[in-house]
Amino acid sequence: MELVVLSGKGGTGKTTIVAALSELAKDVIKIDCDVDAPNLYMFYEGLDVEKRDFIGGKKAVIVESLCVKCGKCEAICKFDAIGNFSINSFDCEGCGACTLVCPQNAIKLLNEKTADTFITKLDKDIISRAEMKIGADGSGKLISKLRKNGKRFNDNEKLTIIDGSPGIGCPVISSITGSDAVLVVTEPTKSGLGDLMRVVTLCEHFGVFTMVCINKYDINEEVAREIENFVNDKGMRLVGKIPYDYIVMKSINELKPITYYKESIAEKAIEDMWTNIQMLIY
Repeated sequence: MELVVLSGKGGTGKTTIVAALSELAKDVIKIDCDVDAPNLYMFYEGLDVEKRDFIGGKKAVIVESLCVKCGKCEAICKFDAIGNFSINSFDCEGCGACTLVCPQNAIKLLNEKTADTFITKLDKDIISRAEMKIGADGSGKLISKLRKNGKRFNDNEKLTIIDGSPGIGCPVISSITGSDAVLVVTEPTKSGLGDLMRVVTLCEHFGVFTMVCINKYDINEEVAREIENFVNDKGMRLVGKIPYDYIVMKSINELKPITYYKESIAEKAIEDMWTNIQMLIY
């Protein structure tokens, strides 16, 4: 069983909820697919037991000793990556058109390392995660690799909880493809509702069972009711309404899952949400 936790944008409390659900579910496989801001591992004291290079694509380079400066590569490049007989690696998309037109075979496509992938060992389970190089783009290919890494350590068919990227781009599509269920974390603002609608549309397109929770629902109960109405109209399940709670910020500052703070009203709401989720996915 794979449960993907998504949000329409960053800052909705998605990772806080992932950490809490992981604690409540006990022995789970955790996969941090939010590769632009992979901070789930910060809630745990783990040991990196595996680190591997991730080759995200290719980049063109010019072998200066072979180049006759004919300019054909610059003329063919649609990304304006070539100028003054040199290639800007940040603009190069690795399409290879320049290698085809070079009469001297002076341009080569080389593998580009875009990230390091890690397996971080915790007390009972693991986190599959990545750290991207500066300037690299998160890709569906990298997300697929992280999910495959998690499956390698899932011998007993444990629950897998995926901390997905915000938005609706390629990393999100790669996160939900083939998954069993999605939990969308939203917040009671007009922009939050708009973001929720876009994520739900994406999940509907891929036919993934989708649940919704409203984080900090009581900061704007009018919009929270609009979100509830939208969820009901779509025939989805609103599995949780989490109140604003200053203890959540304390848990983040202390890098501990909110489940460690039993006096927290948000923690109690997440426990109730987990009960609701289990009734729907098992």
